[in-house]
Amino acid sequence: MATDRPKQFLELLGIPIIFHTLKRFEQCTSIDELVVVLPAEESAGFLSLAGKYGLRKLARVVAGGTTRAESVKHGLMSIRASTAHLVAVHDAVRPLVTVDDIEATMAEADKVGAAILTTRVTDTIKRIEGDSVVETLNRESLRRAVTPQCFKYEILRRAFNEVDTSDSLFTDESTLVERMGCPIGFVDGSPLNIKITTPHDLLIAEAYLAAEPAL
Repeated sequence: MATDRPKQFLELLGIPIIFHTLKRFEQCTSIDELVVVLPAEESAGFLSLAGKYGLRKLARVVAGGTTRAESVKHGLMSIRASTAHLVAVHDAVRPLVTVDDIEATMAEADKVGAAILTTRVTDTIKRIEGDSVVETLNRESLRRAVTPQCFKYEILRRAFNEVDTSDSLFTDESTLVERMGCPIGFVDGSPLNIKITTPHDLLIAEAYLAAEPAL
């Protein structure tokens, strides 16, 4: 992104990306509280901004770790086990996720135990070996894993207790739960749920947000 600022604090329509994202979850009836995991140096004062952006469900801000898995575990450990039922993990830089997709993924996780939001693959996908194409994959059986990824609390807690969270190969929570042999449902969601990674993505997200009715 050619900036030293963490991506989630870059602005869309004058508002940091992370607050656009949190507002989606704020509007979900299935979400009771929000836990934000940030770099330690960014966490101070974050709660004080919650009121400015109308975030009544923001419960706490937690310092992250050196890997995604460590950061998610820090957030998970801050949740009260006695009251937790479902946990949704979401990338802060996916501000275009819809409330309907969040609710549907939570409902599927409540039914199955674990569920992830996905998007369909529209390109033709090839498998390569060395310098050659060796196979064309059936895209009907393929999905892009996006977020949120939702789990019953006890399932996700057990998954994190069984792995080394310093391993950077764990790029999503579903991978950890898959290792335990737990069934994982999926919900096909909106293809607009992009992860902001490049300056081009910022332009796309800003255009869609500008065209939306006010939340």
